[in-house]
Amino acid sequence: MLFVPGDRPERFAKAASSGADAVLLDLEDAVPEGSKAQAREAAVAWLAHSPGLVRVNAVGTPWHADDLAALAALPEGTALRGVVLPKSSTAPQVAAVIERLPHRMPVLALVENAIGLREAAAIAGLPQVARMLFGSIDYALDTGITPSEPDEPELLWARSALVNASRAAGLPAPLDGVFTHLDDLEALESSSRRSRALGFGGRLCVHPRQIATVHRAWQPGDDEIRWARRVVRAGGDSNGAAVRVDGQMVDLPLLRRARHVLSLAGA
Repeated sequence: MLFVPGDRPERFAKAASSGADAVLLDLEDAVPEGSKAQAREAAVAWLAHSPGLVRVNAVGTPWHADDLAALAALPEGTALRGVVLPKSSTAPQVAAVIERLPHRMPVLALVENAIGLREAAAIAGLPQVARMLFGSIDYALDTGITPSEPDEPELLWARSALVNASRAAGLPAPLDGVFTHLDDLEALESSSRRSRALGFGGRLCVHPRQIATVHRAWQPGDDEIRWARRVVRAGGDSNGAAVRVDGQMVDLPLLRRARHVLSLAGA
């Protein structure tokens, strides 16, 4: 999911053609205070003909109510695919936002502070919450954590908690936070592979050049695909009985994992 500043409409088309799975028009952090209204108008104009999501300003800011009103006023059949709510902290807060949006509009809850992580299970259980997102930078700031890049072991518990809350609520895997070192694609790939290993289903990106690296990180590698093929060949006719593959005991859960790997790889 690729962020694009809402006050830079000349970048919208480039973002849409970047190969990202979704374009996120940002009305919040990427937009200076004096350009909030301009960004809102540009986002609404884009959504009249092109798909995208919108990150509104947080609850309690001077622009939040106007953002929601503008999105609620969009005509039926709009190309708005969902609303990202920053600083999602409690279920009642998120539910109040949902009530002001068009009926059944998907909301993606961006968890960015300690309260939001504590309440993640309740937020994820709301009917219109479609996915959870992790605002890792703001979360670290809120909690006083100094992450060690690129693997950020200090945020392991927080990431795992969000993955678990999403799974328990039956949601798709959450999306991990942004990686701010735009020119270090090797570290981005390492960070993204860690996110995938932890159970995230993708991540937020801030520049088109990050898209290909992130997509590659979520694809199984050649060794993983070869392992999965060996497991499926050995275990596919075992009716769930454990079999031995390369010295490893393979039972039904590992067989399912191998099939999932091949599905991801289109194999």
